[in-house]
This record gives sequence, C-alpha cells and structure tokens, in this order.
Amino acid sequence: MYSASQTLIEQGVAQERAGDWADAAQSFERAFRESLRARDSSGLRDAIMRQGHCWRRRGVPELAAELFDLAIILAELHTDNRLKSRALNGFGLLAQAAGELSQAEHYYRLARDAGALGGDEILQGETEQNLGIVANIRGNLAEALVRYQAGLAHLERAGGGPGVVAVLNNLGMLHIDMRDLAAADGYFQRALEICARTGDVVTEGAIHINRTELFLALGEPDRARASCDEGFEIASRLHDSLRRAEALKFYGIIYRETGKLHLAEIHLNQSIEITRGREPLLEAEALRELSLVLRALGRNREALEALNQAHTLFSGLQARPDQADINQRITQLETDFLSLVRFWGESIEAKDRYTSGHCERVAGYACRIAAEVGLTERELVWFRMGAFLHDLGKTEVPEEILNKPGKLTDEERSVMERHTVIGDEMLAPVEFPWDIRPMVRSHHERWDGRGYPDGLAGHDIPLSARILRIADVFDALTTARSYRRRLTPEEALEIMVEDLGSFDPDLFGIFLAIFPELVGTASEAGARAAMEHSFQASK
Repeated sequence: MYSASQTLIEQGVAQERAGDWADAAQSFERAFRESLRARDSSGLRDAIMRQGHCWRRRGVPELAAELFDLAIILAELHTDNRLKSRALNGFGLLAQAAGELSQAEHYYRLARDAGALGGDEILQGETEQNLGIVANIRGNLAEALVRYQAGLAHLERAGGGPGVVAVLNNLGMLHIDMRDLAAADGYFQRALEICARTGDVVTEGAIHINRTELFLALGEPDRARASCDEGFEIASRLHDSLRRAEALKFYGIIYRETGKLHLAEIHLNQSIEITRGREPLLEAEALRELSLVLRALGRNREALEALNQAHTLFSGLQARPDQADINQRITQLETDFLSLVRFWGESIEAKDRYTSGHCERVAGYACRIAAEVGLTERELVWFRMGAFLHDLGKTEVPEEILNKPGKLTDEERSVMERHTVIGDEMLAPVEFPWDIRPMVRSHHERWDGRGYPDGLAGHDIPLSARILRIADVFDALTTARSYRRRLTPEEALEIMVEDLGSFDPDLFGIFLAIFPELVGTASEAGARAAMEHSFQASK
C-alpha cells in the first residue's frame, strides 16, 4: 500500500507529464512535508530529488543545486547509490544547461557508475542517453548513436518507462541529422505510442514538432503542416511559449516552400517576437528563414537586415560549447549574404545595359588586390559583398541617364554622382559585421582630393574604397560604354598610369604587380560584352 508521500509524488509526476509545472511543484513540496511528518526516509529522498528537477525545469538552478547537494548527503548517509546517481545526473543536467559540456560529461559518467553499483538499469539508461546528448551537441553523431542505443537497451531491460520516450525522440532527431529519414520516423512513431499510453503530453508535443522537420525533409508539406498543428495545439494548451515559437518557425518554412510568402512572413515574425531576448538560437534560425522569404518578396534590404541580425545572434553563441555547429551556421549565413548581394548587384546591372557582369568582375579584381594587402579570408567575404553593392545607388538613377549615349549635362552628372550617397543611405539600417558602407560611399573619391561625394584625399579615404576604386576604373575602361568603345587592358593601364593622382600609389603598385593575372579576365569580359551589345543592336 502506498504511503501518503508516495501518492503525492505520483500525482506530481503525472502533473509534470501533463505540463502542469506549478501544480507538480506543490505536490512534491507536500510530499516532502508529509515524509518529514511520517519520518519516511525513502519518501523524503525521492521528494527532494523531484523538487530539485522541478526547480531545474522552472529555470531556478541555484535551488535545484541545493536540493541535489542535500540528496548526495542523504545518499552517503544511507549508502544509497541510486539516490547518488540521480543527484549526480541532476548536476550534469545543470552543467549542460549552462553550456559546460565537459563538466556535464563528468557528472554523467559518475552518475552512470553509481547507477551500475546500485544495479539500476533505469539510471544507467538515462545517464547513457545524456552522454549521447553531449556527443550529439559536439557533432559526434556516431558516438551519440552508440550512447542512445545503449541507453535504450538499459531502459527496455528495466521494463520501459518514461525514459524510453526521451531516448526514442533523440534517436529520431539524430537520424534526421544522419539523413536516415525512414528510421527517424520509426523512432518517432514508437515514442508517440508510449506517450499515448502514459499520458506524456509534454513529450508528445515536442515529438510532433520534431516530426515537422522530418516531413519537410521528405518533401511532404501537408504532413508537415498536420504534425505542426498537433505540436502547436499542445504547446498552446500548456502555455509553452518557446515550443509555440518553434512551431511558428516551422509554419513559416512550410508556407515559404508552398509559395504563401505573406503567411510565411507573419508566422516567422511571430516566432521572432516570442524568442527575442529569450532563446537566441531559435530567434536566429527564424531570422534566417525570414531573410529567405523577404528575398523572394523582392525586399532585398530587409532581407539583409534579417540576415545581419541572425549573424549577430549566431556570432554571440560562438563562445558556447553547447552549440557545435554554430561556425557552420555562420558560414552558411555568409553564403546567404553573398548570394543576396550578388542577386541585388545583378538587379542594378539590369538597368544599365552596358554594365553586365561589372559587379562580379570588380569584386574579383578588388579581392585580388585586397588579398595582397593582407585582408583575412573572413574579411574578404565581407569585402566582396561591399564590391557587389558598390553601385547600389544606381537603382535610383533614371535609366535615360544611365544609358545616355552622349555626354551628360551638369545636372545629369549631379544626379549620377548622387548614387554613392544614395547607396550609403540605403544600407544605413543594415549593421554589417564588417563595415562595407565606406566602399559604397567613397569608391569615387580620388587620392588627390578631386573625387566625390565628400572630396576626401589620401589616407582620409577608407582603405576598402581606395582598393575598390582601382578595380572599378579598370573594369570601366576595359568594357564598352554608351559614349565610347572598350579599351584593351594595356590601353586601360596606360590611361590609369597617366592619371596616377587618382589612386593610392602603394595600392597601384600592387595592381601593377598583379596586372598580368587580370589581363585574361578583362579581355574575355570585354569581348563577350561587345558580342552581347552587337546582338542587341541587331535585334
């Protein structure tokens, strides 16, 4: 027959599974008091551990740690290896939540050994699973698989229980990462069956949201939507805002992939609003997805802003050892940045029929000079983006001025020269990780101070803009314009040498040294452009 404290503990466990955290905490507190009153040592130890985990889940690690400390003292007094294992496992979970993976692994190993001494299959299974989670976070999928399978074997030998659901869920997510989607679905299905039998609504909701990712990977948006609906409904019922935010992120992906871009934008913004300042990883993921939606809607600057915010958040997570793939995500974001600015650069060229491929070539020439100057590989990524966007302001210049065959009037030239300032203003809301705005504003400044828009001279001109000017002038001379023929690379070089006052002399010396490498690209580009213009003229 159950004691009063045992009844209260079982009640608290059921409330936890249903997501009633406050009620569960009250049940465990009452069990603690009842155990003290009845001098029930076993019930007291269990209630202490339950309370500790309840405080851990509610985000109060200090109270949880005090209770786990008390549990270890009682475990040593009563030679209770099972209790000691549970308390050490609790300390491991606290360390993991704080991003201290090595410390977490240390506690999990101690907990596993204590569980083995006590002959407790359940604790050995739970600690093996937690060691698998650490391996998974570190990106060691093979080790994670071994740990999860070992944990599952221990738990199944013990007759199953709620721990099996967690392992099956983790195995499902792991197999998505391993691209074994059929196996992933099998694990999720088994976990859902157990949730239905045990009334574990909390884990059921998490699994439905995880299956959304599976169905998206399978290319089945309707099933993804149905699974997301299930998870969203449970998260809403349990007032679990972060799970709701995760579901909203997936709704955004589903709507984007099915072409419902405005719905995608709405749901992703809702996810971002919930996670802002609370869960940076999920917020960054939603921002990255939002950038794809905004790009598809043609809102390029807003897409850049979203990418930049995501990049800032991911960069802030770099110091956390609990996120093994952050550098990979940052690299992907930088690829997204470059793809977007290349696309935007091409849209600039679409207005000016004489500058096809200009941004791409200028970026190539400028990056070659910048590499000789000593810019790092990561700096070159952002430098290339600035080169692609250097003529962004031309999107606001009338086409009749851009494509005028004769000399521009003073008024028209003034409009044209405003493109540097306009481009700078267009990028003002975007706080790039590397400052590319000086390249946009100042690439027409001259070393002798006779450039525009600010009349800067010498080293007052930003280095990035001085490099870009050389590349920009060289490409402009070696491609045809509405007012003149294209020049050969050698002819272009002669003109640039005659106008040495225009360029930083040290940078121009680097340009002269690498000039032979650039001749082939310039000659090929000029010939191709000439053929395209000839074809257009004959139409």
